[in-house]
Amino acid sequence: MERSNRAQVELAVDELLGDLSGITTDRFASLLGEQYGETARPANLGEILLITGKVTAEQLNEVLDIQQNQEEGKRERLGLLLLRKKYLTEEDIYTALSLQLSIPFFKELDTSRLNLDLVKKLPINFAKKFKILPLWEQDGELLVAVDNPLDPSPLEDLRMLLDLEVRPVLAMSTTIIDAINKIYDRVTNTEQVMDQLDGDEVGIDLDESQDLIEADDEAPIIRLVNTMMYRAVKEGASDIHIDPFEKESRVRFRIDGVLHEVLQPPKRYHNSLASRIKIMAKLNIAEKRLPQDGRIKIKIAGKDIDIRLSTLPTPHGERVVMRLLDKSNVVRTLDQLGFGDHVLVKLRENITKPHGVLIVCGPTGSGKTTSLYACLNAIYSPEKNILTVEDPVEYQLDGIGQIAVNAKINLTFANVLRSILRQDPDVIMIGEIRDPETAEIAIQASLTGHFVFSTVHTNDSYGVVTRLVDMGIEPFLIASSLVGVLAQRLIRTLCPNCKREYEPDNAELAILNINRKDLIGGNLWKAVGCPQCQGLGYKGRMGIHEFLPIDDDLRTVILKGSDSVILKRVAVSRGMKTLREDGAMKVVKGFSTIEEVLKVTQVDSTIE
Repeated sequence: MERSNRAQVELAVDELLGDLSGITTDRFASLLGEQYGETARPANLGEILLITGKVTAEQLNEVLDIQQNQEEGKRERLGLLLLRKKYLTEEDIYTALSLQLSIPFFKELDTSRLNLDLVKKLPINFAKKFKILPLWEQDGELLVAVDNPLDPSPLEDLRMLLDLEVRPVLAMSTTIIDAINKIYDRVTNTEQVMDQLDGDEVGIDLDESQDLIEADDEAPIIRLVNTMMYRAVKEGASDIHIDPFEKESRVRFRIDGVLHEVLQPPKRYHNSLASRIKIMAKLNIAEKRLPQDGRIKIKIAGKDIDIRLSTLPTPHGERVVMRLLDKSNVVRTLDQLGFGDHVLVKLRENITKPHGVLIVCGPTGSGKTTSLYACLNAIYSPEKNILTVEDPVEYQLDGIGQIAVNAKINLTFANVLRSILRQDPDVIMIGEIRDPETAEIAIQASLTGHFVFSTVHTNDSYGVVTRLVDMGIEPFLIASSLVGVLAQRLIRTLCPNCKREYEPDNAELAILNINRKDLIGGNLWKAVGCPQCQGLGYKGRMGIHEFLPIDDDLRTVILKGSDSVILKRVAVSRGMKTLREDGAMKVVKGFSTIEEVLKVTQVDSTIE
């Protein structure tokens, strides 16, 4: 190919491989001909990669030599060798294949355009095995995303199954799998499954390693439970509540901290639902008189989900609550948790101290463990020995030793802590201080040169001191070991797609003591509701915080045995922002609403 023609091709590549979501394969081939010329079009992958500047001649020759020296019949493909040498990315390979084969390459798949009627006819196991997904019809043909268009068998099987002419388009295997996981909800409407319920069936146990949406059990009860769990994960629920009443059962999902009713199964199926879930958790299905706790490990749409199960007997049947933990979630950094600068600076300063106790407090589900993980992530280094004791281990932290307590074998927080202190730790994280014994060991560990992170269930930061005293810890030990207390709550954040500005009246501003001159453009924001947020007006949550650093003045107050009211007055006088004040700042910035802050905070009357 002439040098000038190559330069022209290089300039045309980006335009040619731009947005191809609406282009036909014939049009794509025509564009190739226009850009390259029929005689100049490159025929092999190596030449295309050279032309597009993805590899150098030296890199290509090196890989070709490796290929030639491999045993006949066992030679690896050129693209795989280049990937293994890290000379290019998977996307580079697909781009070059697209040019070579005259097939459009879709970097993303718009699942909203997919023909669901066609997708439902294709078994998910087949789709995942061959990385193939029917997209939409175009010019009398069905476009089909594949990662290997050189294998005609799956395409031919699909043509026969759907009785349609098919034409392939290229997509990366990860893109196809992600689209499959999003689109395959075998029973999108749980009422359809309930229509098939014909008795109190329970069924057999579920293979833990199997992806729930690939399970082929046909028992309606099993399908209903699978569908509920899949839907809960899909909608971002943190909990599933199944409550029995006199005439019906109710299924509710907790999404962004708020319960929403999603289903009302007939009462006669409640025992079967509860039994199926207990089987998955390996609990005793015959015991319905006593509370039981268990765990379920499943995979849903490629995600590893850990479910904590609790059952409780009621007059109308067993009440079931499941807490869902997505093990694939990445541990967040401190910068991602919504800390205000007034909190973040002091928090970073205190977590780097050589010894002491830092406590995070708040009610259940307020994000305490997430904050602790972020702190551990911030201070981690290979030079530090960091150990955690948790119930359960919620997320895996690379480079940190994590131990799960087990009350059934008397592996309690206190018992584990005694052994941990013999493991030469620098930093210890205790999931929760629940009893005097655990509190005493935590305090003693900090006094012997360790830094201890933990949580306590109190409503505010200054209430932690009172709680520790109630547990029998002497005030002088608290004053000498405690370095800071972080209190937090979670508030729902406004949906960015539909939130709307409005001018608040003085009464609204007075509720949170907001000064009108602090408002951006003189307005606040309110929730509206749209399809993206399921009509709620909110999407996601963020934290509001107050941080109480224990300085010399506060130590003096603690030593005097003063109550939490006095402690709070001293802390506020020294510049501490309360939970409600931090929430007001988030409202002014347009993250949330006054109503959300009022739901989780109390009036700061004690600071008057």
